[in-house]
Amino acid sequence: MANYQKQQKISQQKVVQYLNEAHAMELTMLQTLAAHISITPRSPYRTSLERHLSVTREHAERIQRRLRQLGGGRNPLQVGFAMAQATIGQAISTAKAPVDMLRGASTAEKLLKNAKDESASEQLEIVTYRALQRLAEAVGDEQTAALAASIRKDEQEMETRLHEQVDVLTEAMVREEVRSQKVFDLSTVGAADRVRRLAGRATQEAEAGAEELEATGREVARRTRRTLRVAGEGARRTARTAGSGARKTASSARQTVTTAGQGTRRTARTAKTSARRSAASAT
Repeated sequence: MANYQKQQKISQQKVVQYLNEAHAMELTMLQTLAAHISITPRSPYRTSLERHLSVTREHAERIQRRLRQLGGGRNPLQVGFAMAQATIGQAISTAKAPVDMLRGASTAEKLLKNAKDESASEQLEIVTYRALQRLAEAVGDEQTAALAASIRKDEQEMETRLHEQVDVLTEAMVREEVRSQKVFDLSTVGAADRVRRLAGRATQEAEAGAEELEATGREVARRTRRTLRVAGEGARRTARTAGSGARKTASSARQTVTTAGQGTRRTARTAKTSARRSAASAT
């Protein structure tokens, strides 16, 4: 029993080791592809590189998830070794980028040399995942074996596309260097396209901000007009109420005066009648 547990532990450690190596290789490939895309004009070849960059990023994430499931992130020696591999690979890719831009007499030849390098990297990835798959199958790790087989299939498909692009780029190199024909538009390299995309995005954001500000101004003006309209209606209602009150007061005053006059006249008539009666009685 103890021997079986020891074997299981060693098996898992080896699987984690190979997964870490594959992960470091994918991180290096991410750097290489990004560097090559930045100097590649718009073309079917660059489309293939951009697609493979996305797939490579997905591969790295899938391997990282499997490592977490196996507890690979808890072994400091293995983590340190993988990080060192990734760092060295990324440094090499970064250092190679200026060299990749300069090598070759024509644009087509630069791209052809890059495609040859990528094809060689694909071969390394394919055999790495083949070894990982066989190891996982041998120790009974079906999940890792299926992961390795899936990624290896993607790498084989990319290798096939690269071989096709090697043929196309070789023909393009002949057209550029032998027949002096222009094949690629250097103003559309990946780096320039990225700058244009960022500039376009900034312009869109600025236009969106201006539109939002304009909309805010319209809303403020609309609310101000509504407030003034409500205030005007309130003032008119107040004026109408005040006028109505004044008319009522005046009418009441006129009625009071009329009533008072009538009362005075009645009193005078009554007094006069009483006086005549008193005189008549005296006589």
